[in-house]
Amino acid sequence: MARWHRLITATPADVWAVLGDGSLYARWVVGTQDTWERDEAWPALGSELGYTVKLGPWTMKGRTISRLCEPEKRLELEAVNPLGSARIGLRTLRWGDDCLVLVDEHPLRGPATPLHNTALDALVRWRNRHMLARLDRAVKERAEQAGQTEGSAHTAGAGWAGTSAGTSHGHP
Repeated sequence: MARWHRLITATPADVWAVLGDGSLYARWVVGTQDTWERDEAWPALGSELGYTVKLGPWTMKGRTISRLCEPEKRLELEAVNPLGSARIGLRTLRWGDDCLVLVDEHPLRGPATPLHNTALDALVRWRNRHMLARLDRAVKERAEQAGQTEGSAHTAGAGWAGTSAGTSHGHP
């Protein structure tokens, strides 16, 4: 399994606000060009997101299915495309005032499954390292946007500094 982790300076609720917003999926999932919600229940069990991966002139469409959803704790996804499917497990753990995010990923079904080896794991770990860095940035950007939105309703500098991201689902 390709495992990676990252400590994010935010609460599990702040991280989950990004994980649970289907419109932000392409912001943090490396290789994803575009996404769209296939239903309005994301990330509830069984809900789906469509996605497009683009590499040069090559484009592939797929879907990501939520297989297990424990808000603010655990999200298990299956990414399905013409090459097969992969399991992506995400866990969020409170770590003091911060959030430790753990990810592990491996081929699940299809032609890529027999090709699973340590070299592939190294490549997926590299991707997951970048994916968690992008998740970290998306969480921070969302918190900044929420702070600016909250701050605009207050007098300058009063009452909103240091608050965590609310529940707004702003689009980048």
